[in-house]
Amino acid sequence: MKIIYWIVAIAVLLGGLYMLSNVGRVNIEPPFEKGVLHPLDNVKGNKDAKVVLMEYSDFQCPACKSYYPIIRQLVTEFGGEIAFVYRHFPLTSIHPNAEFAARAAEAAGKQGKFWEMHDLLFEKQGEWASSNDIVKIFADYAILLTLDKEKFDTDWRSKEIKNLVSAQRVHAVKSGLSGTPSFFLNGEQIQNPASLDEFRNIIKQALAK
Repeated sequence: MKIIYWIVAIAVLLGGLYMLSNVGRVNIEPPFEKGVLHPLDNVKGNKDAKVVLMEYSDFQCPACKSYYPIIRQLVTEFGGEIAFVYRHFPLTSIHPNAEFAARAAEAAGKQGKFWEMHDLLFEKQGEWASSNDIVKIFADYAILLTLDKEKFDTDWRSKEIKNLVSAQRVHAVKSGLSGTPSFFLNGEQIQNPASLDEFRNIIKQALAK
């Protein structure tokens, strides 16, 4: 899994180019906090679990894609014992389609299929990441997931979803994050594990406390 280290290192380096001056102010009440579940969070697993694994991620980020199957496996193994939270941190200065992807996931979430779109976006990252026609691509994904296409299109463009994605991005930057993926376990940032086994052991230790 050494390749993950290199991918993450590059992502963090490039993420450093993301400037605070480019971050707008979006008011979401209550505000987002690290490690604390928010009413607008997308949560998988047990929402009442004592262990909360939170990821700040970018759908266009290669490193995030590398961790996607690892996280999916962990949620499968520990789904009844942990809460997994996905938060948006699109690095728009280097990933121009990332924010649109985040909005597509939230629009799917309006129809109860956030996680289905989440998985699809990572699995097909190579298809849409550099596309100049993402509107059509995401519309096709909505059809593939049997969503109401008109509602999806309306929600995807809505101020509500734009503000939500922006609010999570602002929170990530103000929290001092500069790259993706960034993981927090019970509110404490952890160094990105190098393998599934390493990640599994970290969670087991947290559950044993």
